[in-house]
Amino acid sequence: MMSIRQRKGAKASEVSEDGAAQQESVTPEREVPSGGCTGRRLWQILSLTAGGAIALCAGVLTSVYLATLHENDLWFSNIKEVEREISFRTECGLYYSYYKQMLQAPSLLQGFHGLMYDNKTESMRTINLLQRMNIYQEVLLSALYRALPVQKYLEPVYFYIYTLFGLQAVYVAALYVTSWLLSGTWLAGLLAACWYVTNRVDTTRVEFTVPLRENWALPFFAVQVAAVTYFLRPNLRPLSERLALLAIFVSTFVFSLTWQFNQFTMLLQALGLFALDSLDMLPALKVTWLYAIQVAALLLVCALQFFNSMILGSLLISFNLSVLIVRRLQKDLKTGNLLSRLGKLSLHLLVVVCLTVFLNNVTKKTLNLKSDEHVFKFLKAKFGFGATRDFDANLYLCEEAFGLLPLDTFGRLSDTLLFHAHVFVLGVTAAAALAVAFRNLSGSPGRPPQEAGACTVSLRPETAYNLMHTILFGFLALSTMRMKYLWTPHLCVFAASGLCSAEVWGPLLRVARLYTPARMCVLRYSVPMLILLSLCYKFWPGMMDELSELREFYDPDTVELMDWIKANTPGTAVFAGSMQLLAGVKLCTGRTLTNHPHYEDSGLRARTKAVYQIYAKRPPEEVHTLLRALGADYVILEDSVCYERRHRRGCRLRDLLDVANGHVMDGPGENEPDLRQAAHPRFCEEVRRDLPAYTQLFTRVFQNKTFHVYRLARDP
Repeated sequence: MMSIRQRKGAKASEVSEDGAAQQESVTPEREVPSGGCTGRRLWQILSLTAGGAIALCAGVLTSVYLATLHENDLWFSNIKEVEREISFRTECGLYYSYYKQMLQAPSLLQGFHGLMYDNKTESMRTINLLQRMNIYQEVLLSALYRALPVQKYLEPVYFYIYTLFGLQAVYVAALYVTSWLLSGTWLAGLLAACWYVTNRVDTTRVEFTVPLRENWALPFFAVQVAAVTYFLRPNLRPLSERLALLAIFVSTFVFSLTWQFNQFTMLLQALGLFALDSLDMLPALKVTWLYAIQVAALLLVCALQFFNSMILGSLLISFNLSVLIVRRLQKDLKTGNLLSRLGKLSLHLLVVVCLTVFLNNVTKKTLNLKSDEHVFKFLKAKFGFGATRDFDANLYLCEEAFGLLPLDTFGRLSDTLLFHAHVFVLGVTAAAALAVAFRNLSGSPGRPPQEAGACTVSLRPETAYNLMHTILFGFLALSTMRMKYLWTPHLCVFAASGLCSAEVWGPLLRVARLYTPARMCVLRYSVPMLILLSLCYKFWPGMMDELSELREFYDPDTVELMDWIKANTPGTAVFAGSMQLLAGVKLCTGRTLTNHPHYEDSGLRARTKAVYQIYAKRPPEEVHTLLRALGADYVILEDSVCYERRHRRGCRLRDLLDVANGHVMDGPGENEPDLRQAAHPRFCEEVRRDLPAYTQLFTRVFQNKTFHVYRLARDP
């Protein structure tokens, strides 16, 4: 058996040659000549410079690649302005409309006032958009466009999309740095960046949903993960630690400000920190700092959003406060033998959960919060806690993006060897984590692990954090396909860093009794290099074909509709219709809407359900009353919704409305026994027949192959 002194010497040989050393505290056996120190320092500087340059190049090239794909797919530079705006579909168009609104305002101050007192996004209501939506990025970008000398060279839309594609460079650079920090070599960063690009279908959707909130937020989340990874390294200097905390706070704040789902993402992060802290795998003081930063950043966002109630009632704030309170009250948590510690941890977990639920319920009842109730209804139904007829919950359940992760995702990830590498690294790292956790739970407090027995398995805090990160976000992606974009980029990071890490190859070689520093060095550099070469050989021709493939945006029916609205309806007209289409109406025509796709408001959800009765089995008088109560002057009916075939029976919009209204669904198939036949035919089908009962209330004023627009009669 090696002595402790010999084991330390062996670890010294595992320190990375690439300058981003793995923070092992090793006492040298003898003094190193000054010439050797100078040479090593020079090598570190050269490695750091080369790695930083490659990180910058990888980020910029990825940004240019994605921007080119966007241009080629739409021929964006040559289509008309209305076509460019229509290409920002669903909620993307709604967000971009506020950037456009800010630029069209006579001054920034007036534009800001218009967002605070908006009466065109929701008819008959004046709302504060800065409170309801995460659109500070549009405000900032419009201010920059006005201030910078770019107006002669760039149209507003290009300034907007180029900013977002530029953020992709930040995203890839952050993934690169995280891999570098974990592995000690920038080769891991290069492999992570290559995997991000070759798995583009599953790692990003920025090229066809440019203004989506996650495309603003995820680059900053990647920066935060990189900063947390660095912060968790042991033996940091005080200045480095303070700078890391500053980077964590700023990135957490910007991430929270730009995406309404920030609290759910950070809740998973907080749960991971809680688990690792309970198992004594992270420094308790650093974890406390991270909890505090999450709460502080979220409260600052809350203040900027005029005390948005959804933030105040978030589970994240309740959970973090509960953990901090219980840790203060329940001392000596990490003392005693295995059974004693398990008992204390079980009690600790129970108290934290109970206090979290209590604080959250008290907050929501005190503030009368209902903003996120649709999310919990959806989760309750999704995970089998009872069937529901709730329209909002079923609307989410029937969307493919909120379903389980399709199995073909793993096929695509396997084609690039990413999934295989991830499983390999995950298996080794998870086994090490279990061994360390068991040792921590069963060992005596303050006793070095080497003295507890022959086991020399170790896991650095930053590796443990990233392991927990990939596990938790992996479960989230498996349960909800839309959330895979939080997991797959980190998949690239974790797999690449593991293949280049001594923490993975060292234990394997020791188990096989083949360990030597030279063999480990060969494996951690040769395997990533071979994968990089295979990726280039296999995917480079396809990427070049993608870049040379030219298409053009083509949606003449929607263009015709928008042109007609602008030319034939008054600027004060109010339009009703589907959420997705109305976002385009707002952007292209500036008309007032009855409802829109930003669904995080209980009043808006009720409005949407009322408007969607145009696709239900309701009498014309009732539909007219509902629409006029919302101030609608025109209603747009879509054949693709009325005669929908995309979803299966039970998930078509008309089926969701029928079930919510207690009516039997159309077509062959079973119905729940208490559903009844509707007394009236489906409105969207019947109104096209121009029967007197309909024409006296709804006058058709426009139609093409896709859309039918009706003007509502004034109230009798």
